[in-house]
Amino acid sequence: MSDFTTVQLEYEPRGFATLWLNRPEKNNAFNAQMIRELILALDEVKENRDLRFLVLRGRGRHFSAGADLAWMHQAAGLDYNANLDDARELAELMYNLYHLRLPTLAVVHGAAYGGALGLIACCDMAIGAADAQLSLSEVRIGLTPAVISPFVVQAIGERAARRYALTAERFSGERAHQLGLFAECASAEALEDVFADWVDNLLLNSPQAMRTTKDLFREVGSGALTPALRRYTESAIARIRVSAEGQEGLRAFLDKRKPGWQEPRS
Repeated sequence: MSDFTTVQLEYEPRGFATLWLNRPEKNNAFNAQMIRELILALDEVKENRDLRFLVLRGRGRHFSAGADLAWMHQAAGLDYNANLDDARELAELMYNLYHLRLPTLAVVHGAAYGGALGLIACCDMAIGAADAQLSLSEVRIGLTPAVISPFVVQAIGERAARRYALTAERFSGERAHQLGLFAECASAEALEDVFADWVDNLLLNSPQAMRTTKDLFREVGSGALTPALRRYTESAIARIRVSAEGQEGLRAFLDKRKPGWQEPRS
């Protein structure tokens, strides 16, 4: 387990990592140190070729209550250029999480306000408690969800993103599921069991194929049919068919046995 102050990075024996927001006494509120440590943790994860996927969670009662009050007080006294530096740091975190080649799964409980909603939107998948409370709360304090807005729009669509950014109203985990932000929601009591099922399911899949598929859908984007995209998809399937994991998966399927990546890990 890596040595951070505001986050924890835990490596699970079955081949995935959990990145914990770890300021439970502050409801995992963001500050400059947490943002920097999240960036460093993602850098560490990116270099680990043995990982299959990354889970993002929060310690304590909440996923994250948004921005830390002391940090906001400090930001209020900064000039434009210092605020721009802060915004660039937050943007680096969001873009690095979004572009991480590993599949990412957010597990959400309690509150997820402001930038925390951005983290969820940057993940490939999210599950959460039905009674979780989410909000794009920035306009309540005279700000705007600028850095996270592209990711929120991609996650829930422009119309819904505009509504919740302008109203700052809270919405539940059930509503997040309806919007597509959560792939699944469950009672708070059942969330750990649901999470365990998601882990078991992801562990069935080829690690290389999941990374390649994430690259594929980033390239596909909205799905606009172009000659360049056709060539990309043709070469993508050809490359993975002749790769070691592709060959192992095909042989295992034809031999009616489990592929090597499904074997128990010591």
